Amino acid sequence: MSNSQNASDGHPVADGAVPTASSHRRVVVVDFGAQYGQLIARRVRDLQVYSELVPFDIDIDELAADPPAALILSGGPASVYAPDAPALNPRLLELGVPVLGFCYGMQAMASALGGTVPRTDVGEYGPAELTRASVTSRLLADTPAVQTVWMSHRDSVTKAPAGFTVTASTPTTAIASMEDVSRGLYATQFHPEVHHTSYGNQMLSAFLFDVAGLSPDWTMTSIIDEAALAVRAQVGDERVILGLSGGVDSSVVAALLAHAVGSQVTCVFVDHGLLRKGESEEVEAVFTQQFEVDFVRVDVAERYARVLAGISDPEEKRRRIGSEFWHVFFEEAARLEARDGRPVRWLAQGTIYPDVIESGSAKASKSAATIKSHHNLIPFPRGVHFDLIEPLRNLFKDEVRALGTALGLPEHIVHRQPFPGPGLAVRIIGEVTPEKLAILRNADAVVREEIDAYNEELAKATGVRDSERSVWQYFAVLPDIRSVGVMGDERTYAHPIIVRAVESRDAMTADWAKLPYEVLGRIATRIVAEVEGVNRVAYDITSKPPGTIEWE
Repeated sequence: MSNSQNASDGHPVADGAVPTASSHRRVVVVDFGAQYGQLIARRVRDLQVYSELVPFDIDIDELAADPPAALILSGGPASVYAPDAPALNPRLLELGVPVLGFCYGMQAMASALGGTVPRTDVGEYGPAELTRASVTSRLLADTPAVQTVWMSHRDSVTKAPAGFTVTASTPTTAIASMEDVSRGLYATQFHPEVHHTSYGNQMLSAFLFDVAGLSPDWTMTSIIDEAALAVRAQVGDERVILGLSGGVDSSVVAALLAHAVGSQVTCVFVDHGLLRKGESEEVEAVFTQQFEVDFVRVDVAERYARVLAGISDPEEKRRRIGSEFWHVFFEEAARLEARDGRPVRWLAQGTIYPDVIESGSAKASKSAATIKSHHNLIPFPRGVHFDLIEPLRNLFKDEVRALGTALGLPEHIVHRQPFPGPGLAVRIIGEVTPEKLAILRNADAVVREEIDAYNEELAKATGVRDSERSVWQYFAVLPDIRSVGVMGDERTYAHPIIVRAVESRDAMTADWAKLPYEVLGRIATRIVAEVEGVNRVAYDITSKPPGTIEWE
């Protein structure tokens, strides 16, 4: 490993991330703290136009040096009159590109250009009836004269700035949309990005394609081609190492790197013995048979068992698992360098766009030095240096899944459920032992088999996979207790299993899944009959909040 690291702090210095290719013109979403900020960026991408989310105080000179094709100003929770309200830099409206403001974005635009946004006592929340004015509107285009939109505001514009035409109203809001075609400025008090606005997608299309002149050419094929070119340009003929967990993100990174630079990639699969039943074998089969990469499986289950022996505290378990991962990973990297006689410069990571946004920086160059791992990070040892390569950092999770499918990854990996980095150790309450791991692994397999079958039945019945009725995440938990039971003519004193199944779309909130009694019955019957050491099954019916999806 290179010794060009900054030895004063023991952390790596990253040269940056794989950039987005410039052949597709981008839309920049300026975030004023909206609950729908990421959703706006997603809606634009759904229309096959590349978009990025940036903070409202972005450096305007930097943005002007590489101007986007269009800007969208998000909503926000603040009043434009609040002392700490995020301010709109008027220069954003002077970049010479079309601008579309939603809700707070509309109010900020109006305030900056001389309109009137008084404090009001009457808000408007939820569905509202929008009536178009008898004027031509490029934004509302061919949408109906009367339609339903989604409102969420108290302040509103009462006088449009000079040059603007009012294009629609609601019973409560006289200026519900406005536009200045000559300057390319458009705004709505409602939220076109939410599905409750009946023709919101049509409005976004009008802005992107008619007003901004963009083309719907940001497709999976273009993403793969551009990412591969960028990886080759960044890596050259140097070696890349990837900590492959078998999760969606790291697996898609591995497949993409295999497509881009083939055998220059070494995938180190640290098999810590904490994965679900059959997963280690599945990961090895995929990356030894389907992709041209150097795959190294490091079997350290016994080593992890020693590290975790006697440890019950959940945070200490996580810390030890994370620390041990990096110890094993660095050792393997050193072996690779000794084996091949040349350094490994690049460390590939499965950082995705929400990670970038949540880190507080939506710009690749600013957050490239942050190591994201499914394990808790420890500082790199002195003398160790990797430059980071993050090919997925511009993609949302469902885009990553679509990319994995396009690259040929099997469905059981692409649509793998969320799974904690520390593995089954998180779902064993108390000390982790080989006996407990065997019990949980077998019980969890039953839970997944039965709910997989249930979801498949739903898909056949509705014709829609991953419908709103589908169970999103499901697994077994082994608590640190035993209970009395009766099996045959004998009393038992064995473990209970807790089944957790939730419905969610983003993991921020979740509700317990209303599984049919017959499904729960089959799960309980099978676990008690097939898993030695279990005599009772319970079902967790706690939502998030107040609970969490995982137990530790």
